[in-house]
Amino acid sequence: MRLSIIVPAYNEEAWLAATLEAIEAAATRLLDRAGGSVEMIVVDNNSGDRTAAVALMQGATVIHEPVQGIARSRNAGARHANGEVLVFVDADVIVPPSLLEAIHSVLGDPACLGGAVDVDYRPRRRFARLYLRAWRRLAELAGMAQGATQFCRASAFEEAGGYDEQAWIGEDVDFFWSLKRLARDTGRKVALIRQPRVAPSTRRFDKWPLWRVLIWTNPLFIALLRRRKAVWTGWYAREVR
Repeated sequence: MRLSIIVPAYNEEAWLAATLEAIEAAATRLLDRAGGSVEMIVVDNNSGDRTAAVALMQGATVIHEPVQGIARSRNAGARHANGEVLVFVDADVIVPPSLLEAIHSVLGDPACLGGAVDVDYRPRRRFARLYLRAWRRLAELAGMAQGATQFCRASAFEEAGGYDEQAWIGEDVDFFWSLKRLARDTGRKVALIRQPRVAPSTRRFDKWPLWRVLIWTNPLFIALLRRRKAVWTGWYAREVR
């Protein structure tokens, strides 16, 4: 199985090396045990720092996407990927060594189109821990899966239409739902890997005031304003670093 690991990155020089090192460790373990091939692609989304240089030092292929947007970055990476399986990992996420093995195993079933990996947030503040627990429960009830790590067959990515480039946030949930609809319509299935889980950065939950967390992660707020770039400056202009 040929895997392409796609990492969209905007001004992530401080976090990216650790993310790529974890991916490399998981890739080494997979290749030792199951063979195949793994490529790492970092999509530099108009960064103003050393994101691209860090990626090159870690042995990744760097693709430059000058137009801002996480969905555009994911799609650009997919266009340049050579793998039969695409794995999308956010630039501030640490994957466990066994993750790619788990994805390889799930996709050993030809009926599986792809899916997502559960997250293990560990914020410092108690209110954030409780809040994220509630969010996780809501996601389970609504059939949502975040994009910290998502994966699919390259053919399914094309069938599902890729990520919605008009959305500035929530494009990951949309894509998971698109995969689920495709699976339902074609008699196939998607998977949510519960173990192992990936560990995203909790920088926003650690640094933002409570009111900002509650507003910017409110499902209704996201649903109403997800296509208005000016609202999401905390992701694209005044990001937390």
